[in-house]
Amino acid sequence: MSDASTSAERPEGHTIVIRDNVHRVRVIHGGVTMADTQAALTLSETGLADVFYFPREHVNMARLERSAHTSHCPFKGDASYFHLRTEDGVIENAVWCYEAPFEQVKRIKGYLAFYASRVDRIDQTS
Repeated sequence: MSDASTSAERPEGHTIVIRDNVHRVRVIHGGVTMADTQAALTLSETGLADVFYFPREHVNMARLERSAHTSHCPFKGDASYFHLRTEDGVIENAVWCYEAPFEQVKRIKGYLAFYASRVDRIDQTS
């Protein structure tokens, strides 16, 4: 396992810190657990809310459908997206990942993140 914390400082003052999360973190939508882990990473980025990244093997991948949507972050790289399939329909681009992240944030490779605004809740417990 790598260091408990990884930090990347950018010349313009933009900082990204990635920490091991020792808590149980779950994504729940429509009463269904979409992800459940005690091995999440918490990514803290200048100007943004903290984001939980879930190991792919702790995400219900049967609920995800790859999207054609992509985006580029100048600090993390190119993001791929997934739609979330629920009992009530599809939530478009609810999940993202960096399949080939920049070296400074390579710890998030193989991890997925959920938009908190597109699911019912993301719980962090002890």
